[in-house]
Amino acid sequence: MTTQELRQLLSELSLEEKIGQLVQMPAYFQSGGHITGPAGEMGITNDDLRLAGSYLSIVGAADVEKLQREYMANHPHHIPLIFMADIINGYRTVFPIPLAQGCTFQPELAEEGARIAAKEAAASGVHVTFSPMADLVRDARWGRVMESTGEDKYLNGLMAAAMVRGYQGADLKEKGRIAACLKHFAGYGAPEGGRDYNTVELSPRTLREDYLPAYQAAIDAGCEMVMTSFNTLDRVPSTANRWLMRDILRGEMGFDSVLISDWGAVMELIPHGVAADFAQAAELAIRAGVDMDMSSPCYTHELKRLVEEGKVPEALIDESCWRVLALKNRLGLFENPFRDLSRDDEAALLLCAEHRAAAQRCAENSFVLLKNDDQALPLASDAKVAFIGPYVDSHLTSGAWSIFCDDTDAITLRTALRQRGVPDERFAVGCPIVAPGETILGFQKDYPLPEIDAEQALADAVALAKSSDQVVLALGEHREHTGESASRGQIALPDCQLRLLDAVAEVNPNITVVLYCGRPMDLRALQDKAKAILVVWMPGTEGGPAIARTLYGDCAPSGRLSMAFPWCVAQLPMHYDQLSTGRPYHGDHRAIRISSKYLDMPNRPLYPFGFGLTYTTFAYSGVALSADKLTRGGEITASVRVTNTGDRPGTETVQLYLRDLVGSVARPVRELKGFRRVTLRPGESADVAFAITEEQLRFYDINMDFVSEPGGFEVFIGPDSASENKATFRLV
Repeated sequence: MTTQELRQLLSELSLEEKIGQLVQMPAYFQSGGHITGPAGEMGITNDDLRLAGSYLSIVGAADVEKLQREYMANHPHHIPLIFMADIINGYRTVFPIPLAQGCTFQPELAEEGARIAAKEAAASGVHVTFSPMADLVRDARWGRVMESTGEDKYLNGLMAAAMVRGYQGADLKEKGRIAACLKHFAGYGAPEGGRDYNTVELSPRTLREDYLPAYQAAIDAGCEMVMTSFNTLDRVPSTANRWLMRDILRGEMGFDSVLISDWGAVMELIPHGVAADFAQAAELAIRAGVDMDMSSPCYTHELKRLVEEGKVPEALIDESCWRVLALKNRLGLFENPFRDLSRDDEAALLLCAEHRAAAQRCAENSFVLLKNDDQALPLASDAKVAFIGPYVDSHLTSGAWSIFCDDTDAITLRTALRQRGVPDERFAVGCPIVAPGETILGFQKDYPLPEIDAEQALADAVALAKSSDQVVLALGEHREHTGESASRGQIALPDCQLRLLDAVAEVNPNITVVLYCGRPMDLRALQDKAKAILVVWMPGTEGGPAIARTLYGDCAPSGRLSMAFPWCVAQLPMHYDQLSTGRPYHGDHRAIRISSKYLDMPNRPLYPFGFGLTYTTFAYSGVALSADKLTRGGEITASVRVTNTGDRPGTETVQLYLRDLVGSVARPVRELKGFRRVTLRPGESADVAFAITEEQLRFYDINMDFVSEPGGFEVFIGPDSASENKATFRLV
């Protein structure tokens, strides 16, 4: 439609029809008959469904085509539905979780994964995905860290923008493209105590300096939708926060497309204590600029009366309806309501060889080698290795938000190893993933735990370990231990797995741990007993082959931590770009009292942001600067020479950090400003250079102006955020 035609359509819609476009109903409300269950409890009627402009989590070419056809036939103006779903790290072909994708330090891999997810989802009828999640995360207790790409605003921004490009391409009407919905605006990744849905307290400077940049990167990349967050900010729930949504998001950040609430967030303004009933909740949300009400009765039941009583201007309804119609138009739904729907394409694309290969490539690049004493890895081809643990043959490796996958499509480690010729007698389960009797509260579905004889499984594992040269223990948390509503006060391995670790260590010290997880964990028990630790996260459909290739050295791990692993949970929240305090801590925490530290543990994490080993080693020269003064509008170059000092080829992620030594407000001890991946043969060297400009030095000063200030700066270039390889310059 032309803009004029779309304006004409809007003018012809009744108030009820316009409000309907602002309503999204979940799949289970579409019963096709008498309204019962949750829909009935909320008073949702068939008439409400008849006018609702969007549906959530209805997928599959046949089902979407049928519903779209029926809906348009019954709608007074035959406006097409828009179908939305959570396509987080793949549709049927599942990629590693976003936190793992952050560890690749390769935005191009995230873009490729999003492009493939879009192709598969579009063929199945999806128009919008609720991704990327650009929430900055600094507390591993929060289960939704698995959906973020980590603790750094710069890296998160690059990854979020890449995902938007991957989903949307250059033209939304292009086949195989879907719209991206940025979430969760704003500050959702900083809940008090790491507890999901909890209060967020951020100063205006911290919000702008640290939390908004990644959202801005996604918006600048053209993200078509934004989702409100569940939390309060400055004690105002985001869904009712006019300043946040209208002044900041739309005004300062320049977003002018569809803003949707999170699930039920409009009606949740009542338990938040800012609305007395559905009517007040609807008024607060529409005045804040929330265009679509996801899965609540507030808009559909209350907006019409609020307009008729003069409490809400109809102009606000028109404004939001226009944005929804405009998005449908950009998707090409008015010309082709069945765009990309194809059962033939579903059969050809879903889990095709090309997509599986890309998922495996992403997984291989996301693994982080934390420890490798005595060159325990890679495994020798002739070594007698025992593969033990609950994740050796588990299909639950796709992450908690992989809601449209079939778990049995995931290739297990055992299957991949058997294809390499590892005989059946080299495997043992050892223990269950969680202790017998523990209940797993699945977010999307229930997970009955397999019944095994725990004592016999342990005895069999110990016997196998005792007769082997090396042991690979495939351990980890249950995938439902992370994700939405999966906050945890303890982030160590389950006791049954630690018991297995202890028992195996008593008979064989040559242990490699392959760790499946959706968050950074407390690894002190593993650190003491394992010679090698390979973090594989929740690796997705092709995790098994990717792990097998990495263990045997067909490929080498090159991932770097996008979120630090704490020394213990009591340190949380933590992040590398902290402020130094007036009494900064240096040295041994047991020897110096008067400083900002703990008496019983170090300040530093067990493994810092940016850390990762590979199967070779690298040496860095000192940092060389092209000049010791930087002028506004000018540029200086910082460089190092990196040399592969090992006997295998390898890839190093060279990282650039800057520190502002004196500012009008306290500044972080360092901030990531760039990185380069370089692959070198044994003995080979490469010069790696970074341009530094005045724009990279800007921050919100004492007056809340975004500026740079003259003075001294330190440049760090090294393998991770703890590097002390540095030089200094001045901004003049």
